[in-house]
Amino acid sequence: MAQPRRRSSAVSPMLAVERSAIDPYGFERPEDFDYQTYEEFMSHYLAVLARRAGKWSSLLSARTKVERSRKVKRYCRKGIPAEHRGMVWMHISGAQKKMEENPGLYEKLLNGPKDQRLIETISTDIHRTFPDNIYFKDGSDEGKRRPLYNVLVAYGHHNKGVGYCQGLNFITGLLLLVLKDEEMSFFLLDTLLDKILPDYYTQDMSGLKTDQEVLGELVKLKLPHLHAHVEREGVPWSLPTTKWFICLYLEVLPLETVLRIWDSLFYEGSKIIFRVALTLLGLHQDIILKATTFPNVVEAFKKIVTHSKNMDCHSFMQNIFKVPGSLPLAQLTKIRQTCRAKVV
Repeated sequence: MAQPRRRSSAVSPMLAVERSAIDPYGFERPEDFDYQTYEEFMSHYLAVLARRAGKWSSLLSARTKVERSRKVKRYCRKGIPAEHRGMVWMHISGAQKKMEENPGLYEKLLNGPKDQRLIETISTDIHRTFPDNIYFKDGSDEGKRRPLYNVLVAYGHHNKGVGYCQGLNFITGLLLLVLKDEEMSFFLLDTLLDKILPDYYTQDMSGLKTDQEVLGELVKLKLPHLHAHVEREGVPWSLPTTKWFICLYLEVLPLETVLRIWDSLFYEGSKIIFRVALTLLGLHQDIILKATTFPNVVEAFKKIVTHSKNMDCHSFMQNIFKVPGSLPLAQLTKIRQTCRAKVV
């Protein structure tokens, strides 16, 4: 999978903005990294991080778990501090409960019989995972390659209907960078694929195909001029958006923006994927409307995800709850049922 330029990173509120060649998650910044735009963004985002850290510290004081509530949902939308992110993801998604109800499952899967074909497929992709990250390189003292291999092998044998699908290595890799724990990453991956994204990574990918059709219908409702233009040029919605959906915007948008998206995704579910897509299309539809041929429209979709505005993750997340407008679950469910019937 191609590695696009990374233009942002996660930063602790206690860290000053530095022109480091490596971000706090171990990703190497490209030589043409836009430090000026990044520093302008961080100059005001550090204050936001500090304020949110204080709010979360008060919420979590003397607590060993996070209960789902309107307050927690609101806090997730405004961002989870890096030091609490893994623990909060586990609780709000239901993965923590699943792990507690299945003690020893992860070790049992690792030590059980193996499907050699699955092992070979996973082994091939391990070396392609985050080649610009210091933790996924050969010889790293804190290497994540072996944990990544373990989690993918365990999951592939746990869910034989999925096994292994390209894209899962990147998602699992980021889970390991955030959670720093194999077993937790396994159960969060299992919860994500079973509860939030059912049938996205199965052999026929019916869930993924359905939701791409759903996006087309939502664009038709929310952005009719854009929908008519894309349809007129003959571009199927699946072509420019597959990577958006299958990687949950990882390797598409700046890393800190992706982490903020996942903060809400693990609480609110797949509706967030549509909100992000509709926001990207709504804010930058002029770029696509100016494209007048099939290849130019596809290229325009690539341009909107690399726009400098996407670096400001805080404004971006505020926009995903404003720009698309109302998106009732009942409406989404009805559209999904219609689209799934077409796909099946």
